[in-house]
Amino acid sequence: MAHSDIKEVVKSKYGEAAKRVAAGERGGCGSQASAIPCCDPISSNLYEAEEIAVVPQQAVRASLGCGNPTELAQLHAGETVLDLGSGGGIDVLLSARRVGPSGRAYGLDMTDEMLELARENQRKAGIENVEFLKGEIENIPLPENSVDVVISNCVINLSAEKDRVLREAFRVLRPGGRFAVSDVVVRGPVPIDIRRSVELWVGCVAGALEEGEYRSKLAAAGFEEIEVEPTRLYGAEDARQFLTAQGMDVEAIAPHVEGKFASAFIRAKKPVEPGMNTDKH
Repeated sequence: MAHSDIKEVVKSKYGEAAKRVAAGERGGCGSQASAIPCCDPISSNLYEAEEIAVVPQQAVRASLGCGNPTELAQLHAGETVLDLGSGGGIDVLLSARRVGPSGRAYGLDMTDEMLELARENQRKAGIENVEFLKGEIENIPLPENSVDVVISNCVINLSAEKDRVLREAFRVLRPGGRFAVSDVVVRGPVPIDIRRSVELWVGCVAGALEEGEYRSKLAAAGFEEIEVEPTRLYGAEDARQFLTAQGMDVEAIAPHVEGKFASAFIRAKKPVEPGMNTDKH
């Protein structure tokens, strides 16, 4: 599938998800609502009760992530944060609260429906230090050295041009800036036919990089202090309902996928130039 085709599929899928959330529909095939059916359990139970309590419920239900980067990134007051693929805005709104009035949070999304939903959620939350931008994560509409932290929640794996995304993240980060994303990674070899079957899990694990490949791509973009920390492992049982509905033999697939797909928190830093003081705190 061509890069442009993948982009259109993702845009269509997430646009439809935003419409369902805006219309008040409850989707999902797990214990919690998901705007894209069968993304559970990947997109369920990611946020603490106190976090959910301070953002609109539509922002929670439009979250299609695989982690909680705003918590793991250890944001500080006064920092500027950029969320790649911000969706309904939950991570942007939580980030804005963490960095406080002296900080700023940007959300970047290519889908008009998600941007509309995110801006409505911002209005309901009454948070002013937020700006939602329309654009693609492969071509970030911000100047170089303009943000302190880049976060993302299960979006980079959906890009067909991951090297470009990582180079763009590196470009917009200030020296000493932090890359702190949640994403799906593959841990070890998975037979290609089985991988394609599992990737049908409504795209929630589609395009996931092997852990070592993710590290290599970050290093090639210029990052250092690279860490990949698995936060949740997935197995065939997690996708049993979906895989069965697709006519797949879950028992046959299980031995090949157990422990191979995982949500991970991926950290890296943009190097500081010698003699430069980046301490803002």
